[in-house]
Amino acid sequence: MRRVVILVVLGALGLWLATPYVSALALVIDLSGQDVALRRWLPVTPQAVTTQDVPVPTRHGPVDARVYVPAAADGRTWLVIPGLHDGGVDEPRLARLTHRLAGEGIRVISLPLPDLREFRVVPRATDQIEDVALWALATRELTPNGTLGMVGVSFGGGLALVAAGRPSIADRIDRVISFGGHGDLPRVIDYLCTGVMSDGTTLPAHDYGLAILLLGALNDLVPAEQVAPLDEGIRTFLAASMAAGRNLPEAAGLLEQAHAIEHNLDEPAQSIMRDVIARDATRIGPLLRPLAESVGGAPDLSPERSPVPQAQVFLVHGATDNVIPPSETTNLLNFYTDRGVRVRALLTPTVSHADPASGVSAVDVWHLLRMWIRITS
Repeated sequence: MRRVVILVVLGALGLWLATPYVSALALVIDLSGQDVALRRWLPVTPQAVTTQDVPVPTRHGPVDARVYVPAAADGRTWLVIPGLHDGGVDEPRLARLTHRLAGEGIRVISLPLPDLREFRVVPRATDQIEDVALWALATRELTPNGTLGMVGVSFGGGLALVAAGRPSIADRIDRVISFGGHGDLPRVIDYLCTGVMSDGTTLPAHDYGLAILLLGALNDLVPAEQVAPLDEGIRTFLAASMAAGRNLPEAAGLLEQAHAIEHNLDEPAQSIMRDVIARDATRIGPLLRPLAESVGGAPDLSPERSPVPQAQVFLVHGATDNVIPPSETTNLLNFYTDRGVRVRALLTPTVSHADPASGVSAVDVWHLLRMWIRITS
């Protein structure tokens, strides 16, 4: 009888210890958007969630946010800042992330920033993160504990880290999670122009990121009257690329529009547009690289140029990310460690840039689950 009791106790203890990993695995599978047979065997059901769309006032005008409230909300509230894409709160990947996080019992504020939706990484985006955080912290129903977590994805990750260090909110941010974020924006621009990371190793860069950051340099590259039409052409090409990546039928039409804009441009804008469509980084890179500081050098755009957060920081980065390279997280980890920031980092092959990767090992998934449990504890 005593042996049976011991076995029951050990079994119960094992189940209790395994529960966080089971929940984390279910969440990771759900966020991947993939139909994984194992998920059907996991006894995890996310909470019911209600949503409300809210215009939030900021010093640069109102921004549209969506608030997710779970049926049995705990004390946590997270502000989620996505990266550069033209979708709003209904963008499929963002909506899946925010809704599923809320299903864990977390109040979630989804904040696709206007400038990032227009492929602009500018200081006022960081101001807006700070202002929305202040609004949330002043709304007791949203932040009953008086604290706020921040989750940033891609370039939104770096901006979230900058905002979290601002004196107005620094002592009320309890954690910052950066997925594939940057430490120093000009360093990222240099990588995108050359394909060489800051540690000297080579990782062929994605032309998409290069085209996005090129938008910030047009005033220095073409006559004033060519800026607006070239800007429109590059944005049309980026929209076509995003549509093609999602297998949307409008991709072909958008690409035709980009070609039509190219044919109507004067030089030098026409040549730049042609190289963008051809995804020719060998020609675009040398144009943008000398302008890295003027495009991205503002302190409000880079965590390594701004006051550090007081909060616990978690950095998760795809090991083969070729938009914001993994060396950014390594550099940022060292920067924060030297300044006494509580920081944990994980370079993982389970994600590419901001999307889940396929064909990963059980060990890699295990490391990701352990990191997620630390993030949510």
